[in-house]
Amino acid sequence: MKRIGNLYQKINSIDNLLLADSIARKGKSKQLGVIEHDKNRSNNIQMLHDMLKNKTYKTSEYTTFTIFEPKERVIFRLPYYPDRITHHAIMNILEPIFVQAFTKDTYSCIKKRGIHAAANAVKKALKDKGATQYCLKLDIKKFYPNVDHNVLRQLLRRKIKDNDLLWLLDEIIDSTEGLPIGNYLSQYFANFYLSYFDHWLKEEKCIKYYFRYADDMVILAENKPYLHQLLAEIRLYMQDKLNLEIKQNYQIFPVDVRGIDFVGYVFRHTHTLLRKSIKQNFARMITKRKNNKSIASYKGWACHCDSKNLLKKLLDE
Repeated sequence: MKRIGNLYQKINSIDNLLLADSIARKGKSKQLGVIEHDKNRSNNIQMLHDMLKNKTYKTSEYTTFTIFEPKERVIFRLPYYPDRITHHAIMNILEPIFVQAFTKDTYSCIKKRGIHAAANAVKKALKDKGATQYCLKLDIKKFYPNVDHNVLRQLLRRKIKDNDLLWLLDEIIDSTEGLPIGNYLSQYFANFYLSYFDHWLKEEKCIKYYFRYADDMVILAENKPYLHQLLAEIRLYMQDKLNLEIKQNYQIFPVDVRGIDFVGYVFRHTHTLLRKSIKQNFARMITKRKNNKSIASYKGWACHCDSKNLLKKLLDE
């Protein structure tokens, strides 16, 4: 990967900070942090520019809260000003550079590469039935909390040679342990952390059918022994290169016997269905009739798979 410099001044420019402010506030104009910021917006933007220019910027203190669906997670939150604006200012410049570094098999938090793009890619791969008889499905043990800051900094230095920007990224990275879930930058750092692993799988191991959504991974092949051998090599790579550990609940199985449970769907060679838990949530939402927006969202999800009978049952369509 080619190293890139001369980025910090673009990030720090008044124009970029104003653009970041306008993007960060979308859908949040009534939040207290935005309201307070707007009372002195011009001066705040100038102050942020000066903080970044003089390297006096320091990440604010996090607040946290816990969510329990789909599983229990601690969510981190930063103030709107100066932190969320700063993160958007960074990504205005870095996003295309990060995306260029990702393989085409990387999904999650990338424009036009969300859940449905991942699902469509898996369905397309399964048309090659002979080469997709078996599936290796795995994920990483406590991925976000276990991201090693030293490793992440080294990986960033393989891509970026702007020392001022690296100072700012280091400051944000070291503001808390691991990668804080909820931070705008964390989702990009997470994908970048695994990007060299993705390239290793595709280019050195020559894996044709590989799909990663965040830290959930699916690899398809024609036989089981090959996937067991590959799993052993993946374990070593994760341990040696990234200081990460594969969860013990990995699965290697025939696709037509179990189906591939991935990104909310269960894929087989002949058809694709919604994951059971999502069908149940969809049914509960229909019964309550409390949130038409959520119902429309579930319906849209169902329309991307073989759910004609489900929709007919739940919606009388």
